[in-house]
Amino acid sequence: MSKINVMFSSRPKLLSEVMRNLIERQPDMKVVGEVIDPIELIFALRMTPVDVVIITPLKVDGVPRICGQLFKEHPQLRVLILTGESEAIYIYQMGTQRKCIERPSEKLILDVIRESFYPSTG
Repeated sequence: MSKINVMFSSRPKLLSEVMRNLIERQPDMKVVGEVIDPIELIFALRMTPVDVVIITPLKVDGVPRICGQLFKEHPQLRVLILTGESEAIYIYQMGTQRKCIERPSEKLILDVIRESFYPSTG
């Protein structure tokens, strides 16, 4: 069975460490890398197969500019933006509107990641 490949692009180190620990405990998920700079993320995705990118930016102001570039090269990718200050998760996927989940639980975050790999059929 294939594992869901997850890559981090993180600024607040504490939040990314918490998320990394959560994902590494999942039998169906694998952390394949972590970068700090968004430009590094573009190059890392060219070298490593990734299903989900989790970005923990310093702040969120609308759609991150990097999403357009990522989706151009990786249309199947799901991007999760986790915010510490508003305790929300923003979900971006090519061809869909941004979704926002306020105060997500660990289970809900994992469900969102799994949904990108095992999409519902009904």
